[in-house]
Amino acid sequence: MKRSHILLPLLLVALPLFAQDGAALYKQHCSRCHDGGVARAPQTAALKLMSPENVQFALISGAMQAQGGPLTRAEIHAVSEFVTGKTIAVQAFDKSAYCSAPGPSLNDALNQPHWSGWGVDLANRRFQPAAMAQLAGTDVPKLKLKWAFGFPGDVRAYAQPAVAGGRLFVGSQGRRVYSLDARSGCIYWTFEPDFAVRSAITVDRQSGRWMAYFGDQHANAYGVNALTGKLVWKTRVNPHPQAVTTSSPKLFEGRLYVGASSMEEVAGADAAYSCCTFRGSIMALDAATGKTIWQTYTIPEEVRPTHKNAKGVQLYGPSGAGVWGSPTIDQIKRRLYLTTGDSYSDPPARTADAFLALDLATGKMLWSRQITERDAYTIACNDLKSGGNCPESKGPDFDFGSSPILVSLPNGKRALVAGQKSGVVTAVDPDQQGEVLWQTRLGHGSYLGGIQWGPAADADNVYAALSDIGFRPSKGTPAGLELDPKAGGGLFALNLATGKRVWTTPGPGCGERPGCSPAQSAAVTVIPGVVFSGSLDGHLRAYSTKDGHILWDVDTIRDYQTVNGVKARGGAIDGPGPVLVGGMLYVNSGYGIFGGAPGNVLLAFGVN
Repeated sequence: MKRSHILLPLLLVALPLFAQDGAALYKQHCSRCHDGGVARAPQTAALKLMSPENVQFALISGAMQAQGGPLTRAEIHAVSEFVTGKTIAVQAFDKSAYCSAPGPSLNDALNQPHWSGWGVDLANRRFQPAAMAQLAGTDVPKLKLKWAFGFPGDVRAYAQPAVAGGRLFVGSQGRRVYSLDARSGCIYWTFEPDFAVRSAITVDRQSGRWMAYFGDQHANAYGVNALTGKLVWKTRVNPHPQAVTTSSPKLFEGRLYVGASSMEEVAGADAAYSCCTFRGSIMALDAATGKTIWQTYTIPEEVRPTHKNAKGVQLYGPSGAGVWGSPTIDQIKRRLYLTTGDSYSDPPARTADAFLALDLATGKMLWSRQITERDAYTIACNDLKSGGNCPESKGPDFDFGSSPILVSLPNGKRALVAGQKSGVVTAVDPDQQGEVLWQTRLGHGSYLGGIQWGPAADADNVYAALSDIGFRPSKGTPAGLELDPKAGGGLFALNLATGKRVWTTPGPGCGERPGCSPAQSAAVTVIPGVVFSGSLDGHLRAYSTKDGHILWDVDTIRDYQTVNGVKARGGAIDGPGPVLVGGMLYVNSGYGIFGGAPGNVLLAFGVN
């Protein structure tokens, strides 16, 4: 039940069921993680907001199928209804949620204001120029909510929107991708992938057809007709059963580059699991057909048997080094740059927690620069008494979740800049085998701390948000812990050339509000003069790039009347950052994990 993904086909709803005690099943099979403060396991409040269909799918075919394997279909049905407090049923939108007129043609979409993919440009700067943002710094304090769109049955609103030609494209945890009118939020079409879609969507024209590209949480990449929502092709980009695609696809010269990570560090927490065999990868696909051109694994060595754990289960390695962030394109050197996650098992991989450079044409690895050595980790390392598979080095789980940002420096050199869960921002020289140029520590870091989903950069500075989420003892929670409302947060501006701090704006904090954290984990977005950063406290704030003072602050945690009639509420802002296009700002609210407030809404702000 760790992650939910899609609505089940009707035939599963119709399965004959016997009376089951959902509460007893939950206590026996689920409560140790979900009530035990285990990282990445939604707590009870978040589970209540999920749809039972999504929970059921996750246990049968999704990210929690290993945990659901010992249960019968009847038991899965019962526990899904128990944890959500809802009866399994099929959900549908009212006709009024759909647009009454055909959408725009997209013919001139990329010459108009647009945001495609994760980082908006090939360099992943997350910088939207003035001509595309069409929002001046003086207008930012005037931003007001224009419409809200509710994701049915979702506990996390966690996919970044794309906007092109007046259409908005966004994925969801509920196994749906939507095409909406960017001004009104009405629905043009919906598409149902096999699994949840967490990646940002890339929109472009290929072979005379407008396409929308994205990946799902089972490492499938999709090419969908952007005008109709019809599937054109689907390709599996990593064969491992635990593989996922959080990395947003990058399109360049007719090729689509898609990274893969996995949930095996979660499965590896079980001592009965043969941990671990996944290797991160990047695949180049023909954007028109989805055919594979090349695939490169981030760990060049093949997995091999190593030793047996205390239960006599065979273990494997090296493993891990997933690609969580969107790849970066170097048009000058014809290279593709990646950052990688940690290892999952012994021996720790030399290319984990690293910058990698690959040849665009062939995928050949040209160089790697490891930033944190011997970082091998599974969820079992958080609870060594569990008897799970924790590698010898026991973490510290300092993944790179952020994409590398390619920038030019005043001295004529170039740099790749990325933030890490260690709390350190690092700049390396892409033209000197990844030689480290500078490193700046912003926080203490942890498996939920440091820099999570990535900074943004303009011509002068890189802007990084700090998580450093904290917990404190609490007798009123099953795990004996609650979020510390005074720990974490803050936005930092660093000089691109030197890494020196230009300014720091501490996190405002939550006072003593229970269940609140000021940690700023979401990706940062910048336009000329203004930088935006969301927080687990549900606030989205705009800061002056000059001195960091707050220009605008909106609390998104509340109930919303939505344009599609779905009951929706805002929550923690995490994962993707806001998207600014044509005078509008779009942001998801309700990440609902790590103890942050759950929610299920996409918000659109504009100036009257």
